[in-house]
Amino acid sequence: MTIEGLGAEEGDFVYNNAIPLLMNDLPPNGVLGIAVTGLMASFMAGMAANVSGFNTVFTYDIWQTYVRRGRPDGYYIRVGRLATVAGIIVGIGTAFIAAGFNNIMNYIQALFSVFNAPLFATFIVGMFWKRMTAAAGFWSLLSGTVAAIATYLLYLAGVLPFDSDLEESFWGAGIAFVLVVVVAFVMSVRGRPKREEELRGLVYGMGGVDLKGDVIAGDAAWYRSPLLLGGVALALSIALYIPLW
Repeated sequence: MTIEGLGAEEGDFVYNNAIPLLMNDLPPNGVLGIAVTGLMASFMAGMAANVSGFNTVFTYDIWQTYVRRGRPDGYYIRVGRLATVAGIIVGIGTAFIAAGFNNIMNYIQALFSVFNAPLFATFIVGMFWKRMTAAAGFWSLLSGTVAAIATYLLYLAGVLPFDSDLEESFWGAGIAFVLVVVVAFVMSVRGRPKREEELRGLVYGMGGVDLKGDVIAGDAAWYRSPLLLGGVALALSIALYIPLW
């Protein structure tokens, strides 16, 4: 099937079919099964990681720290379960938002520009600059996210004449990144930094982390080596490409 044949019924390209078509045309039967399994595993792992990260951050970093302190563990477990259900419902709702985009790449890049770019900038400043304060981290992250959302809304309103959705996403991510760095710098200079003892192992160059001591004993076994497991997977993939007569 050629690219021109994709989406002929709708009169437009169906970009989301690119990966399924490649998987259907290129891999042999054995590798096709591995590809489908890997694709489903990546979806499940991504969903599990997002839900787990969401309920953990909400329960321990927000609810326990600022809303309800000093409650028993059972209480926070219930809150985490409710946060998990709420997060999944919100995730299902975002699928309807994704349906309004021409292709999934535009949707993903829009999300990256609004959430990932300011979050990445906040982490980078905090990891490499020991004067970064908690207030600077919060307000810089919030300002970058708001700036990215404002850029997107102005693009939809026709105020910012970008040539495509992807161009808007790149500009929105860049604006958010720069604004986060500027706000974090200004607020950190005027704020009170944490003691160096509190930053050891968190900020680059401060030291204080024993990586070998943190490794689980079972993970040191030779049969758990990533190089060994990756080599076996690669060898099996190559073997499945060899034609059998």
